[in-house]
Amino acid sequence: MGSQGFTEVTRLAAAREELLAAVDPPAASESVAVVAATGRTLTQDIAATRDVPGFDRAAMDGYAVRAEDTHAATERSPVRLDVVGDGADADVTVDPRQARYVHTGSPMPDGADAVVKVERTEERGDAVEVSLAVPPGNDVAPAGEDVADGAHLFSAGHRLRVSDLGLLKAAGHRTVPVAPRPTVSVIPTGEELVDFDPSYGETTETNGLTVSRLAERWGAEATYRDIVGDDADALADAIAGDTDHDIVVTTGGSSVGERDLLPDVVGDLGEVLVHGVALTPGHPVGFGVVDGTPVLTLPGYPVSCLVTAVQLLRPAIARAGGFELEDFPAFEATLDAKIAGEVGTRSFVRVRRTSDKTVEPVRGGAGVLSSVAAADGWVVVPENLEGVAAGEPVTVQRWEAFH
Repeated sequence: MGSQGFTEVTRLAAAREELLAAVDPPAASESVAVVAATGRTLTQDIAATRDVPGFDRAAMDGYAVRAEDTHAATERSPVRLDVVGDGADADVTVDPRQARYVHTGSPMPDGADAVVKVERTEERGDAVEVSLAVPPGNDVAPAGEDVADGAHLFSAGHRLRVSDLGLLKAAGHRTVPVAPRPTVSVIPTGEELVDFDPSYGETTETNGLTVSRLAERWGAEATYRDIVGDDADALADAIAGDTDHDIVVTTGGSSVGERDLLPDVVGDLGEVLVHGVALTPGHPVGFGVVDGTPVLTLPGYPVSCLVTAVQLLRPAIARAGGFELEDFPAFEATLDAKIAGEVGTRSFVRVRRTSDKTVEPVRGGAGVLSSVAAADGWVVVPENLEGVAAGEPVTVQRWEAFH
């Protein structure tokens, strides 16, 4: 038997690669409104359908003028120009020796090719004195300055951010073609679990809640199922009933004890691909395929469940959604105290800040959920190290900071 009673333990990188091979990338596309497209993945390249801005516009409050009329203007000898039009006049042409007052963002009137900011002018009845010589284009934002009609905006596979939506709308897009959200079924398991108000010997269900909400943050549409007890037939029915989802996830019952039924259930329904991964916490994680659907069996200890969800479910959702994973935000720090690792196993050690430049390990085993809330992130100890000594520099991954 291998580590913790497993006949074979798979390195994390190999396990992730095998899981991703079992996940189908998106084969369809749907059109969604730009205003509702945050986090969605484009299935086509997108180009601008119009100039942004769509017209030459004033970049400052001031007077739209013909630049050549200001060439002799100085502080001591300002140029006097007749003011034409007002805010209510839509069609006003600026002829030689004329000016029109404009606000920032106003369309440039015909005939004008520059703006003199208001600070370098002085009103004189129906005229304005200009004390600054300006070149053509001065304080004018030309049509297409931001985005030109036909310009490439985003490539297929790009996952849309909030700032992208404004650009798409400005460039003329009401809808965009995107991949459907991956669907994930999350099935919490265990005889001891209850929704609320546990009696002696019972435990409040939290893993399914946490994993389903994380799946949504990572871009999936998650279904949070009712608790299923430690009964092989009930577990099989729950899994088989949800293979219309892109991914099925169970929590608990994934190890090698008498009540850990899920590996056998998945094997009876389909095929177990991996059972036991060389990471800690989270050794008992596994996955298989049932009716063409990947089934990921996460451990029941809360911290193990979280770590394995981040390391395996998150990339599986990205694969099913057709987008690339971004690196986690991270910060550099120095260890106040040593952290342990295990040669041959990748360790994820929760740490918290003790100052702007130092961190310490958060105490608590894989069953201590509060240790996650107390942590500012985790340090990854690679498989070739037994740990990291106090005083050593480390990189802290802030795994919960974003999708």
